[in-house]
Amino acid sequence: MSSCQNKDKKSLIKTQQKKPNVLFILVDDYGYMDCSVMGSKYYETPNVDRIAKEGMIFTDGYAACQVCSPSRASIISGKFPARHGITDWIGAKTGEAWSKRGRATQLLPPEYAHTLATEYTTLPEAMKEAGYKTFFAGKWHIGGKGSWPEDHGFDINKGGWDAGSPKGGYFSPYQNPNLESGPDGENLSMRLAQETVDFIRNNKDTTFFAYLSFYAVHGPIQTTQNKWAKYRNKAEAMGVAETGFEMGHFLPIRQTQDNPVYAGLVEAMDDAVGVVLTALEEMGLDENTIICFTGDNGGVAAGDAFATSNLPLRAGKGYQFEGGIREPFFIKVPGLGNGKTSNTPVTGTDFYPTILELVGEQLKPEEHTDGLSLLPLLKGENLSERALIWHYPHYGNQGGEPSSIIREGDWKLIHYYEDGHEELYNLNNDLGETNDLASENSDRVKQMSTILFKMLNEMGACYPEKDPTWTAEREKKHRDNVINKQLPKLEKQRMKFLSKDFDPGNQWWGSMVVED
Repeated sequence: MSSCQNKDKKSLIKTQQKKPNVLFILVDDYGYMDCSVMGSKYYETPNVDRIAKEGMIFTDGYAACQVCSPSRASIISGKFPARHGITDWIGAKTGEAWSKRGRATQLLPPEYAHTLATEYTTLPEAMKEAGYKTFFAGKWHIGGKGSWPEDHGFDINKGGWDAGSPKGGYFSPYQNPNLESGPDGENLSMRLAQETVDFIRNNKDTTFFAYLSFYAVHGPIQTTQNKWAKYRNKAEAMGVAETGFEMGHFLPIRQTQDNPVYAGLVEAMDDAVGVVLTALEEMGLDENTIICFTGDNGGVAAGDAFATSNLPLRAGKGYQFEGGIREPFFIKVPGLGNGKTSNTPVTGTDFYPTILELVGEQLKPEEHTDGLSLLPLLKGENLSERALIWHYPHYGNQGGEPSSIIREGDWKLIHYYEDGHEELYNLNNDLGETNDLASENSDRVKQMSTILFKMLNEMGACYPEKDPTWTAEREKKHRDNVINKQLPKLEKQRMKFLSKDFDPGNQWWGSMVVED
């Protein structure tokens, strides 16, 4: 063997022995049906779809909560919200402060933790211990100063701070103390992608853990005129439904995917994902980089921007139904699980142990208490059966009700705190949760409810209390106002977005100063 051949062989061995890099992509408020690979006929997401098709699609992948902060804390801690204590989005009102908001609801939501405990060894901290360079870009929303990304294991933080929405919008100048504004009109999602690429390029000869956490597709929804026009025309070609909303328990819930502003925001996020994927290829890192992709809660069908529909899943962000908690959930590991699908229920707490095992590190079961490594599924094997639970003792801004959930196999039980009643659904037969089977399966309801509250109490869960000022008359008045005033306004706004002469009146949120 020549010296040149021997050198090449040694180089190959060194490459094979190098630990894999990890790219984690988290999209805010990204619904199960918000990408074409999961069935959307309206949104176009070729780059997200590529991750799914080249990796493993987990059809029953879940966020740990129906709102953002709890889910985000669960991903990096490996703990369910009831355990780490962040059970609502940080900034949500509780107790009497909630009652004074005029929502006319029966319960007072309990207090919750406003920062992630520093005594936890988080996923990025575990990766640092393993010799990884760690990077964060985008939305954080797991605590204020002193509990920012750099306080929980990230070496570099670009744009992560207290806020849960893009202050200043999706086009520069930004109002973000941890992200310098770019040229006027610069796209925020593209900027975060470029920051991620720059980090990867500067650390391509090391091992890195890059966490790209988009502010998209959270409201306020914004896009460029070109993208709006593309999706306005597409909605028209597909046929615009006469109505787009149906009344839920507290708020109208969107039933149609035909919002061209939101569709443009989704595509811009996907474009940004493509920039990072292309960069990995160009640097020769794609075959040694694990990619995880998911969202933090369901798509916003009610409340906020009322932007999307999650059908056939019921409801959306903030809700106890599948539309509120089921997510796009993809893991791409070069040479493992490629092009496969798993219908085993999995959740956000599973990423921590899965990533550790994939990079060859010892698991930390005392930390990722509520997660399991998904490596067996990626290898085509089975995962131990377990119960998954959710605890949201709050009222969502989107109309969800204080509740706790347990899923065992195909069965899903929802416990409601307003009156204590429970609903039971078989998700294999009834994905849309339209047929409550509780009365026909009283033994199963009792067994699942017992397990649910045993787990919650062991975790130290907090529960809501009755609001002594509540009256049925006040709640009915509030609901009637929503039906008679808000619902017609939403339908009017929906058609305004789809009108040929729609103009937001502000140079398309400032994007017109640069080319799309």
